[in-house]
Amino acid sequence: MKTRRSKRYREAAKLLEPGKFYGIGEAIQVLGKMPKTRFDETVELSVHLGVDPKQGDQMVRGSLRLPHGSGKKVRIAVFARGSAAEAAKAAGADFVGFEDLIKKVSEGFTGFDVAIATPDAMQEVRKLGRVLGPRGLMPNPRTGTVTDDVAGAVAECRAGRVEFKMDKSANLHIVIGRRSFSEAALQENAAQAIDAVQKAKPAAAKGRFIESLVLSATMSPGVPLDLAALHRK
Repeated sequence: MKTRRSKRYREAAKLLEPGKFYGIGEAIQVLGKMPKTRFDETVELSVHLGVDPKQGDQMVRGSLRLPHGSGKKVRIAVFARGSAAEAAKAAGADFVGFEDLIKKVSEGFTGFDVAIATPDAMQEVRKLGRVLGPRGLMPNPRTGTVTDDVAGAVAECRAGRVEFKMDKSANLHIVIGRRSFSEAALQENAAQAIDAVQKAKPAAAKGRFIESLVLSATMSPGVPLDLAALHRK
């Protein structure tokens, strides 16, 4: 069944040249010319990777700090006890606890965007894998969300740190800002995001790593990016 697109979407699609791949700066300019919605749309990069998602040694995940933030209010949950829990509260975490928070999450609560845990808390937090795993919320040392410095991790998330994780189809999505951001801010955030993905290439991955890269806003068509410069690196 063919998807029926809105008039706004069809008008936006007319700005794209068939078969053309755009540089990052040009893509952001094109996106900026597309008809806007009544809300401040999220801008994201969608990446398709040349890896086998069925192989555990080719999993791709990581985190980065966007120079200009993501424009999104991040809700943070911290699994910690004692002084670490107090530090998390002082740093502004939205939900802080241990046994009580673990019980709440085990019953289905996932009203947060990032989960942070101290190393000693992870023995119990790992048991929440069925709830946190599918949503990409499981704390992980590689993304800086398993740490004794929970206050620092909370501050990083507030300052614009975002996480990314490949799905079962070898795709990943990274929020790089809002349409209200300046072109320069979006370009710097996008460059940082692409660099972080490239650095996350698994040692077991062979051949071309990034297969395709698309820039889009919440309600816009995707703008395909030119990968030639990336593959020359």
